[in-house]
Amino acid sequence: MNHIELFSGCGGLSLGLEQSGFKLMMANELSPMAAESFAYNFFNENLEELANKQQKAKHTLWLNSNYSTLKPRLRENPFTFPSYDSDGNSDIPNKTSNIKGKLVVGSIVELNKLLDSDNELVSQLRTAFGSPRNLDLVSGGPPCQSFSMAGLRQRDCEKNTLPWEFAKFVKHTQPKVAMLENVTGILHAFKDSKGNSFHAWYEVAKVFASIGYIPLCLHINARLAGIAQNRPRFIMIAVNFEHYKNIAQRFELGSPDEKLFTPSVEFYKLVQKFGESLPFGHLEYFDAVKPAHRKLFEMSFLSSLVNGKTITIKDALDDLKQHNPSKPSEFIKNLNSTFKMLPKRNTLSNHEFRRNGDIVRRRFRLYQILQSINERSVTQAIFSILKGNDASLSDDIWNICRSYKYLQISGELSSFSSKQEFIKYLQTHPTKKQTQKALVANAPAPAALSIPDDACHYDDSELRVLTVREIARIQSFPDGFVFRSKVTTGGQMRKFEVPQYTQVGNAVPPLLGLKLGQCLSKILK
Repeated sequence: MNHIELFSGCGGLSLGLEQSGFKLMMANELSPMAAESFAYNFFNENLEELANKQQKAKHTLWLNSNYSTLKPRLRENPFTFPSYDSDGNSDIPNKTSNIKGKLVVGSIVELNKLLDSDNELVSQLRTAFGSPRNLDLVSGGPPCQSFSMAGLRQRDCEKNTLPWEFAKFVKHTQPKVAMLENVTGILHAFKDSKGNSFHAWYEVAKVFASIGYIPLCLHINARLAGIAQNRPRFIMIAVNFEHYKNIAQRFELGSPDEKLFTPSVEFYKLVQKFGESLPFGHLEYFDAVKPAHRKLFEMSFLSSLVNGKTITIKDALDDLKQHNPSKPSEFIKNLNSTFKMLPKRNTLSNHEFRRNGDIVRRRFRLYQILQSINERSVTQAIFSILKGNDASLSDDIWNICRSYKYLQISGELSSFSSKQEFIKYLQTHPTKKQTQKALVANAPAPAALSIPDDACHYDDSELRVLTVREIARIQSFPDGFVFRSKVTTGGQMRKFEVPQYTQVGNAVPPLLGLKLGQCLSKILK
């Protein structure tokens, strides 16, 4: 099988798809920083080294750039890229077949404009560069900040157009299947400027139906697939109508596969009849967490998405501790033996520990205790003092907190003998943050893990933020996958830089990519 990867990022989904039997025909990514990691792992191409030697990349092509040399390109703001057809420094070859297997750095909007003007390139992509199978799959996860529940959630936000650009690329290339991944927030309705509800997932499904695809919409969670993270995700598997007619012939009447697709087929017919005017309410999405839907997942071609064992943070991280590390768990052994296509590495990369000051470390211990207590009223009362909004503590809260051991200025772990002593301690550790939490050793990680400040370690001997490698482990990246470019960033640079922590946080977990690939192979072969 073959595929084209859009919004490829550092390559989490591509890694999983490759392991499940897909061959990469072309990838596209906007960020040069994420592209650096993709090139290093999939092409063994070290862009930083080539830049220092003033050499060109062979497998990584810029759609267009403000710079002719590689070194400034690696830190170029991608939102300033010239349009594909303007004066600049494009690497796109005249012979379009030479794009086969390459990573194209640039905007999907500009890539679509190139396809609008280049019928030969469209033909090459549709046929997977001459494959007798033609193109099997176009996959990818459009950036999702504006769909996130933590985002602006504005209907007219420019980033909201990217799923539609994804659909435009699919219309050009006509794969048998398209798979779109996004945050679960896409399932929650927006309000436009007039107060009208706007269901983004439904509108995206409508667009795919309008271009000839049966859209199957899913709400899944990575933890059900055996990943150490509670990571809900929206997945749309859109099957070309002609291909669907072929595979539907083997669906038994009343089978789980038929039950999954039947509502989507009816929706497809309605879109053919009513087009854009079809109102909300004619398609449901299937939720792997709901008992009524779970059985359909378990008994259908989607079974790989829900048959994983529960993996805890401790399973993923305990062997990486600075103090008293355990032996690698069975999960880690299996993870590192699963992805065989990566080069063997002699050293563990991306596991440099970040420095945390004494006050921060004492605060981290406090977070660990609050996570252990796990009562909202206690957390609110403690943070009210930490934020300077209160200077008192009820006896009920104190009686809960008094039995725990806190990190003292001396460096020892010990309890407090009086409530006032404890309050004074809290007042000397002020913070405005309330989002940072300690991880829970015997549970999957929370979904939000894209910057160091998102979480601290679960072990009281490891009072620190996680390393890039530790977050990558949570995301199911094998140790052989190396993240390149800057480790982190801040300030205004956050608007366009995609450093290592963000690359991991934005990625589709490779194990989830593998499970998705196994599902897709059943409706492609």
